[in-house]
Amino acid sequence: METRWVGPDGYEITGAMCGDRQVLRLRRHGEHVADCFSVDELRPYVDLADLCEVITLPFGQRAARGRREAAR
Repeated sequence: METRWVGPDGYEITGAMCGDRQVLRLRRHGEHVADCFSVDELRPYVDLADLCEVITLPFGQRAARGRREAAR
């Protein structure tokens, strides 16, 4: 599951690979802005205190599992 952070003004940060190094990929409104090698490199673009982690919940999986078990 991909970890994603969003901030004001359409900023989004995800982990990515650049060659053999892991980077923090910064996008704004879907457009690539920068690949940062450290959190300090993100600071000129976005206030880190304003970021919010987006958590993807597995909707529907529990209900589907319950229906399969009931069918047995």
